Order: sequence, then C-alpha cells, then structure tokens
Amino acid sequence: MQIFQAIGIRSARPSSTLNSGTCRGVLRKTEEGPLLRLFSAFPGGWPGIGLLLLRGAIGIVGLLQGAFYLAGRAGATPGTWLCGLLGLVAGAALLIGALTPIAGILSSVGAIAIGFSFLSAPNPNLFDQKLTAVLAAIIAAAIVFLGPGAFSLDARLFGRREIIIPPRTKS
Repeated sequence: MQIFQAIGIRSARPSSTLNSGTCRGVLRKTEEGPLLRLFSAFPGGWPGIGLLLLRGAIGIVGLLQGAFYLAGRAGATPGTWLCGLLGLVAGAALLIGALTPIAGILSSVGAIAIGFSFLSAPNPNLFDQKLTAVLAAIIAAAIVFLGPGAFSLDARLFGRREIIIPPRTKS
C-alpha cells in the first residue's frame, strides 16, 4: 500500500481495482526517485479514433516523403539515403503505432528540417512550403504529447493493465 501512496494512487476501499492506462501524470515520484514513462495515456473511443487519424495522416506523409527521397535519385548521397530510410521507418511506425513518441519526434524534426532547407529536398517535395512543414510538425508534436491512443501497437504492448489489489487480511 505504501508503494501506491508514494506514486500518488490512493485507494478508497481496502479492495479496489486500478487501471494504469488512465494515469494522467508522466513523471511520478517513487521511493527510488522519479519514474519517467514513455507513454502518457491510451484513450479509447472517439479520442482514440482521433489519434488514429492523426497518426495515419502523418504516417502516410512520412512514408511518401521517404519514398520520394529514395526514388529517382541517380547520384544519391548517404545523407539522402538516411533521410529516406528515416522517413520510411518513422512513417511506418506512426501508422502501426509502434514507439509513437520517438517516431513523432523524428517526423516533426524531419518536417521542419526539410521545410526550412536544412536538408536537401527531393523532387517532388511534400514540404515545399514552410507552412505545410510547420503544420506537419505541429501534428506530429501533438501525437508525441497526447500518446498513441488505444488503437496502436504501443497500447497492446505497454498499455492498459488492470491492477487488482487484494483485500487486507486481518492478522
């Protein structure tokens, strides 16, 4: 019971059920020190469908941009290949919801880097306008902050767990 009180979970009854997927805080204090979680929440229902749509939109854009980098380049440099592969990997990870925060950060940084000409852009380029790159980066950042949602591989691997606290035995 002390462990649950240390991380801020209080039980109203001696026997209760807690759903760890609904915990709101990302950084919690424990007896050993702060505990950092990679995922904040896994909302289901309409919010989960909204996150699925956001992940799908940015994932498809990442896949297309990565494919544009890899296709039609006769004298491609290793940097071009790296950008293309990172775009493909980040886009696919966002589509299936695997390691969503890391893929979202890669997509956000990649969109800004391409849009503001830090990286050489392929032809055709989805981020040829700075506004488009900024909007894609904002959507990817929102996915990072909100979490992957219930309809993702992350939710299946790391998501909602039911913790059952048995009733206290009187001794």
